[in-house]
Amino acid sequence: MKVANVSGRLHLVRDGRVLDVGKASDGRFSPEPGEAYARWPELTAWAAEQRDDAFTDALDVAELGAPVPAPRQVFALGTNYRTHAAEVGWPIPETPMVFTKFPSSVTGPVAQVEITGSQVDWEVELVVVIGTGGHRIAEADAWQAIAGFTVGQDISDRDVQMRPKASPQLGLGKSFPGFSPIGPVVADLDEVGDPHDLGLRCRVNGELVQDGRSDDLVFTIPQLVAYLSDVVTLLPGDLVFTGTPSGVGIARRPPRFLAPGDVLRSEIDRIGELTTTFVERRVRA
Repeated sequence: MKVANVSGRLHLVRDGRVLDVGKASDGRFSPEPGEAYARWPELTAWAAEQRDDAFTDALDVAELGAPVPAPRQVFALGTNYRTHAAEVGWPIPETPMVFTKFPSSVTGPVAQVEITGSQVDWEVELVVVIGTGGHRIAEADAWQAIAGFTVGQDISDRDVQMRPKASPQLGLGKSFPGFSPIGPVVADLDEVGDPHDLGLRCRVNGELVQDGRSDDLVFTIPQLVAYLSDVVTLLPGDLVFTGTPSGVGIARRPPRFLAPGDVLRSEIDRIGELTTTFVERRVRA
């Protein structure tokens, strides 16, 4: 199953066509995209019963919003790809390096984002979307707590992130408006297959800058779910940005950063693509 936020309403997506969940279910399920995840097993069972000929409307990418428009918690992992750790010269972490991104940074798969400084960087990421969630989830039970997966970008203002250098502000530097684009859909495990065997790619103005695979993850998805939920209660619709492969701008020699007019395309196998266009920052009124 794949779901999307089409013009603010929850839709199933199948073979390039969509079905409005609220209308097709006669109100059994809410049209609000964010409310799907608490009832994910029930929604999945209902979706499987829907005939292909019920999907009468074509998917219009321009109408897509964030498939989880208002997550309550957004977690992210630092240095969770071996290739990325190598390119920045950091050791492989012995425990997950967790930080948080503020939910107000979430935007959709086709978005304009303001450049906030001279060191704005890209990080394509596989994002886990929590379904039923829970507290102290065992690794063996992690897949039952997950709704699915989406494409994400952990856009980072490296100047703010590393200010001060003695105590980096990871979450703050990665939480400007639009710095967490996600989408275009949330795809469940049946659609994705093995989430530890997916290609991730990122292009700046058509140039391939990241080309990795999720089999390079240091900590697996079940390990991350168990680790996080041992401390916090994972809630329906929470997001977990699982880390980025090599190829980020700050690790290049010389470093390379985004500028107004740049177009960032982020893609993951079997899920889809984000398009993020960068614009000048508005002058404060």
